[in-house]
Amino acid sequence: MKTTSIYPLVLFILLLTFFNPLKINAQNNKFVVVLDAGHGGHDPGKPYKKGFHEKNIALSVVLKVGKILEKNNDIKVVYTRTTDVFVDLFKRGKVANDANADLFVSVHCNAAASKQAHGSETYVLGVHRNQTNLNVAKAENSVIYLEDNHEETYKGYDPNKPESLIGLTLAQEEYLDQSILLASLVEGQFKNKLKRKSRGVKQAGFIVLHQTVMPSILVETGFVTNPTEAKYLSSAAGQKKLSESISAAVLKYKSSLYVNTTEPGISNNSSSNPSELNTDIGFTYKVQIAASKNNLAAKSYNFKGLTSISKEKTGAIYRYFSGETSSLSDIERLKSAAIKKGYTTAYIVTYKNGKRIK
Repeated sequence: MKTTSIYPLVLFILLLTFFNPLKINAQNNKFVVVLDAGHGGHDPGKPYKKGFHEKNIALSVVLKVGKILEKNNDIKVVYTRTTDVFVDLFKRGKVANDANADLFVSVHCNAAASKQAHGSETYVLGVHRNQTNLNVAKAENSVIYLEDNHEETYKGYDPNKPESLIGLTLAQEEYLDQSILLASLVEGQFKNKLKRKSRGVKQAGFIVLHQTVMPSILVETGFVTNPTEAKYLSSAAGQKKLSESISAAVLKYKSSLYVNTTEPGISNNSSSNPSELNTDIGFTYKVQIAASKNNLAAKSYNFKGLTSISKEKTGAIYRYFSGETSSLSDIERLKSAAIKKGYTTAYIVTYKNGKRIK
């Protein structure tokens, strides 16, 4: 009787068990969030008193954010540190880049000469709009002096010189819109859910944001120099609320990337009329309604019935627009229509002679 060896079959099963291409693809398709707890180790962070270490507050909030996000099977969380250790700024960015992250969120606490200063503010990379933003960036960037070989690593960069800071402007140009969106969602959570003072979304030249190549924000959760706020920031209850707000913003941001692909809607009859008086010669406008990793057909049925859909690819992200007109009044109507359809973060983008401008 002729027999067939079962060893090839066994080997094949073992290969599938330990080297399953489907599992690898599922892992690669996860939404990767890198959480960065500011400072650490011999770098305590902002001026503090006993019990109010910025490095510990930031780490506690980050770990709580990660725990919430990790409950989602389609999200992978990566940390730049999970213990009280010092991590160079450029290494934090490298962690995010190596992880091919979709988001980078750095958590810090603020400080001011006045004990009355309070409230949160969230930064994206950009030009310092005022002296206050400049001072915040200088304080965070001064960490490089604690790093070994910082002269070589940062090529003579001096965080105390404004001209050095200006040199970091908008290296993340293609991710700026997405960074601003996430920052706005974070500040919205703090203001609307926690009823805390929001000092808004701001731009400044933070090295840690400059090192990353994905949408990135730096959250200043509050002022450790304000006695009342310091107590809130260092409390378990306060840290829990902050972490819930940040994670909720991340989840809302993520959901905005994966736009609806099945829900049909009623056609939007808004139309553009270049002949209106409110027309700028040479300028055109579109309403950005979504951004997604998915390459969707620019069709009305994919976007709740909105009409005149177009798309542009920036990096790995596809941006989707509704309408195109040279009339400001028309584009405002189109924006309102998009918001009514559920695209609450829709906003107007401007083009000059076919090139997008700010």
